[in-house]
Amino acid sequence: MHFTSEQRLDDGVLEREFILGETPGTLWTPESATPVPLILMAHNNGLPKAEPRLVARARLSAAYGYAVASIDAPGCGDRPRSAADEQARADLRRAMRVGEPVDEIFESFVGPLVENAVPEWRTTLDALLALPEIGGPVGYSGWTALGIRLAAVEPRIAAAGFFAGGYVPRAQREEARQVTVPLLLLLQWDDEGNPRQRALDLFDAFGSKEKTLHANLGGHLGTPWFERENGDRFFDRHLK
Repeated sequence: MHFTSEQRLDDGVLEREFILGETPGTLWTPESATPVPLILMAHNNGLPKAEPRLVARARLSAAYGYAVASIDAPGCGDRPRSAADEQARADLRRAMRVGEPVDEIFESFVGPLVENAVPEWRTTLDALLALPEIGGPVGYSGWTALGIRLAAVEPRIAAAGFFAGGYVPRAQREEARQVTVPLLLLLQWDDEGNPRQRALDLFDAFGSKEKTLHANLGGHLGTPWFERENGDRFFDRHLK
């Protein structure tokens, strides 16, 4: 892991850009005399690590006393996209414009994103836990489809917070039964892009003995700010 830049933000959080192989990432860490727990943070369906809502969540969690890391995995952010990815994106935009069904297009797009992203996230986790300022445990926050796969295959993840605002492929919906860590699922009740019943069925499928659903009125971008603070309190219970 090679750090390429760093800056101390006005809230005392240290923000550092890094590169690990071909994977670019950002690490936010609080001022702390002892190693701190880690939260892996990903945005829905391959949006970039620099997406403003993700950065705002990351800085808040770092100010709460966590190290927070995000990466641009293959096909995400500024990483190169395959011809198949570009075709799927074009097909998706066309289908949404004319009101055609989009599930099969999402399957062809999101499924490969998850498959390609998981190995890079696990390699990044290895490198992050080797840093002296990070001591674990590890939490995950954000993109549900990716988080389900990571929580199912990565035993170092101790708790997960998911956003039910992105498409979850069929494979991950089945895999949800293997997720047993404490879980918080956020749902926007009127999310135009995420069928409510599908999100409720997914919540029911998770194998966790401790799982909580927070539902708020409003559309996809209407998640109340207090839910971000609630998320950090959730991680406080399980990572500290």
